[in-house]
Amino acid sequence: MQAARPLQGRTLPMTDQPSRPPFAGWISTTNDITRTFLAASRVPGLINMAGGLPEPATFPVAELAEIAAAAIRDHTQDVLGYGPVEGLPELRDALARRFSSPDLTLTRDNVFVTSAGMQGLDLVGKVLLESGQLIACQHPTYLGALDAWRPRSPTYRNVVLDDPAFDADAALEGAQFAYTVPNFSNPTGKLVGVATRQALVDAAHRTGTWLVEDDPYGTLHYDGEPMPRMIELSARRQPGVPYSGPVVYMGTLSKEIAPGLRIGWVIAAPAFIEALAMAKLGSDMCTSGLTQRVALAAIEAGLIEKIQPTILDTYRRRRDALCGAMREHLSGWLDWEVPVGGMFVWAVGRDPSLNTDVLLKHAMAAGVCVAPSSVFDATGTNRRALRINFTRNDEGQLIEGVKRLARAFEGMHGSTK
Repeated sequence: MQAARPLQGRTLPMTDQPSRPPFAGWISTTNDITRTFLAASRVPGLINMAGGLPEPATFPVAELAEIAAAAIRDHTQDVLGYGPVEGLPELRDALARRFSSPDLTLTRDNVFVTSAGMQGLDLVGKVLLESGQLIACQHPTYLGALDAWRPRSPTYRNVVLDDPAFDADAALEGAQFAYTVPNFSNPTGKLVGVATRQALVDAAHRTGTWLVEDDPYGTLHYDGEPMPRMIELSARRQPGVPYSGPVVYMGTLSKEIAPGLRIGWVIAAPAFIEALAMAKLGSDMCTSGLTQRVALAAIEAGLIEKIQPTILDTYRRRRDALCGAMREHLSGWLDWEVPVGGMFVWAVGRDPSLNTDVLLKHAMAAGVCVAPSSVFDATGTNRRALRINFTRNDEGQLIEGVKRLARAFEGMHGSTK
């Protein structure tokens, strides 16, 4: 028997290492399903329709390479040194100009640059949440937002915006903030109507609740006309003066140019911007000066507008291919709407007992990965729907992926639809 030695009141074999403190409790609350579909890209031959990924062929590689080289050469200190926590002043000015409108007046003090949209969500949680506080959350909701706020153990009020009984004041009352993705929501791909947007804005002003408008997909509009942003609707209450209302508008270049730039922004009242600066100091101190300079040059050169027609044409064709294949192979099992924009189709099981967590296992075995609805529900109880991405795979892969998903349904239920 090995000799033992004391260690703070315990005895351990001499060859053993002392036990280490456990990881934070929130780590164990993450969903195993999330790990499954995040790892899907590493499975050979599998068609991954679970993520929210853009098409790399749309990235303006040559233009970005030229811009980056010029940024390093001409703005060495900005690119290689530490920068202002709020972001490069010239980029903040450019974003203020881009999003100002006849209804919305913005200055540099309204703009905060983040290391992509996910950091914006994390910082919102840092500045607004104490442990256990309430978020009024559009339901179903973005998985990344739930993950960003998980360490703060919030409680959630699920808000179904297209429910006929929807009451905006009741939804927002008592919450620290409300979280919405009104343009082509992740995961449902739905576009929130003007009347509902106005109701949310009015409720935010009446209740004093912050209203977060997350808008990563707003430029991915394939059919019809864009809706007014909620921050613009809010600004109409005080026309002609810099914005100071309750809407917190968030955006990113990840879907407009390329996700690897890791550039996002928050547009809000100056007091909110100041709070974000305090939170970011304890995070990464400042966003990459190189990517900020690249973003600024890309915006000033009109690069977003230059590549947007190609992006829209590519994604529109892929959406149509996916929905056509679904009509042919999945209409016996699923109902869905064709989205007018965004990156996703939200498909709901015709059988109320459908469990898409279980379906995912059959789908993986059939060689396709989709995102089950449980990961988009703060309670994890919605298991009847699927989110299917159409932007990352070409038309042939999408059609084959749908066929594989149909085989997964057959594996669960037999060949009878």
